[in-house]
This record gives sequence, structure tokens and C-alpha cells, in this order.
Amino acid sequence: MAIFNRRHFLATAGAAAAALPLVGPALAQEKVKIGFVYLGPIGDFGWTWAHNKGREALEAALGDKVETVYVENVAEDASAIPVIRDLAQQGCKLIFTTSYGYMDQTIEVAKEFPDVKFEHCTGFKLADNVSVYNSRFHEGRAVLGTISGMMTKTGTLGYLGSYKVPEVVLGVNSFLLAAQKKNPDATLKVVFIDSWFDPPKEAAATETLLNLGADIVTTHTDSPAALQILEQRGLYGFGQGADMSAFAPNAHLSAIEDIWGPYYILRAQAIIDGTWTSSNTWDGMVDGTVVVSPYNAAVPADVAAEADKIKAGYMDGTFDIFTGPIYDQDGNLKVEEGKTLTLEELAVMDWFVKGVESAA
Repeated sequence: MAIFNRRHFLATAGAAAAALPLVGPALAQEKVKIGFVYLGPIGDFGWTWAHNKGREALEAALGDKVETVYVENVAEDASAIPVIRDLAQQGCKLIFTTSYGYMDQTIEVAKEFPDVKFEHCTGFKLADNVSVYNSRFHEGRAVLGTISGMMTKTGTLGYLGSYKVPEVVLGVNSFLLAAQKKNPDATLKVVFIDSWFDPPKEAAATETLLNLGADIVTTHTDSPAALQILEQRGLYGFGQGADMSAFAPNAHLSAIEDIWGPYYILRAQAIIDGTWTSSNTWDGMVDGTVVVSPYNAAVPADVAAEADKIKAGYMDGTFDIFTGPIYDQDGNLKVEEGKTLTLEELAVMDWFVKGVESAA
């Protein structure tokens, strides 16, 4: 069952629960109700769209063993607490909160409902009934950075960011480090818009990056707005969360696709089996969670081959973009030669590499 807003959710969820037929345990197994809290609309064609595709995959895989509900456009502030609480009160046994900004709210509600299991995306706070899960998006950023370093004509790249949180900082650094391996003089202009989904802001920030000389822009926000600006300007860029080529067939060189379905299926099955335990999962390319979209025909064959080498290196464990030497913006050595940052270190990264320039 799809829920499109909070009001509709509150009005219908109770009625739906009351309408469930009463059956004995010998006749049928009660469906496991699973809730999802979404940052934006499912039609953003990026982050939330990808999570909703994961929810749909869960329904398709587990059929009548589960019932799913969702609430979209939930702000990352205290107003998320009653939304998460409502899902628990309506009988959800498993609740996925799908954005970093829901971390504290998830922990707070989880304390009220110790028998409900919670899964928080991209966070780091755990509890007995709270797991966290993430995707190594930075692996895909290294692929996109490789393409950018080889295709830029100005040597100035652009990065459209949402918030300065570790996930985005990782993306910025991975993208530029990979570009600099192919073009040592490459620099990166970064704009943060303090929003994940705001098409007008995304479009305006993209114009700013282009006016500062960027000829390739990668996006770390959730709509295709940036790519549509690039299409109009005859320049190139990359999608975020999903293949956005339909919105900018000429500008869209590739994208990072987020594949959440297998994880959602795994965790829902654990609830059904009674084997769910709190965990911290951070999957990547080798797990199928991070996928790079097909390359545009504008990507030359030699560039595609180099990008494929990065993918292969992550798949077989022979490559990691965060292997030193790596210097920060001020020229300080942050990662010594031969050392590779651990996942624990990456999870709290709050500094930018040499060559990152704030544009706004």
C-alpha cells in the first residue's frame, strides 16, 4: 500500500489495520508490516526514487508475506519524530528511515518501541533495535572523476553538493582525487545548497559553477535539474541515485545508481525468520549496491576503458582512491604514502583534499 503524505497516512493506516481479516495461526501467517520514511517525493528520479524502487523490489520478492507503507516529503527535523512514531503505532515491525538527517529522531522513537526494529540509512548511531546501513557511493565517484579528469577542457570541475556531511565530503574528495590521477592540475569548485531536493536551487547553483569555469559538473543532490541546465549549455555532467539520461540525453555522461532492493529484502526476511539483529552495513560495488550507469556515447573508448579499470579495481579489491599520499586543502599530508583510510575513518571525514575550492 502506497502512502503519499502524512495526512493520508494518518487517515488510512488505522482503517487498513482494522480491516485486516482475523485468521488463526494455523491458517495463515500474519503479514509483516514495513514502513519507509522518505526525504523527498518518489518522483525525484534520484535518491528517494531509488529507495522506493527498493521498496517495490521488496514487495515483489516477498509477496503476501509483507505489507509496505511509506511517507514522503518528511523534513529532517523534529517533525520527523511523530511520523516515525505513527508508523510504529500503526503496527510496522520494521521501519526504514532513509536519510542522514533522521538519525537522532530514529534513535528517540526506537527507545519508545523496543519491539520494533529500525534501519537508518547513512547514519552511525546504533541501538539494540536500530541498525544502520550505507552505500560506498565514493567508489562510484572515483569512476565519474576518472571520466571527468580525462574529458575536461578547462581543468575546472564542478560539484553540486547538498550538505557538508561525511557522505558528501567523501564524494567530493573521491571525485577530485580520481580526476587528478588523470589530470594533476584539475581543481574542483563546490557549491552546497543546504538541501537534498530543491530543483530551483540546484539549477541556480549549477549556473554558478558554470560561470566559474566548470565544464563538467557532478551532482550530489536528488533531482535532474542540474543536468537539464548542462543540456541547455551543451556541457556534461553526471546523475545521482539513478540513471537520469532521459532528462539530459546529451549532457548525462553516466550516474551512480543506488540499488537498495537486495538489502531491504534481506532485512525483511530476517524479521520474518526472527533472526534480525542490530548491525552496521556499508556495502559497495562488489555487493551490487553501487552501480555505474552505462556511459554516454560521448565518452571516448579510451576514457571508458580507464573508468572500467576503476570499477574492476573496486570489484576485486585492488584499488582504493583513498590510498596515500593525500594532502588536504592547505597542503598538509593527511594520508601517508601506501596507507589506505579505513571505513571507520571515511565515515567521519570532515576535510577536503587539495584542489577543492568553495564556490559559495
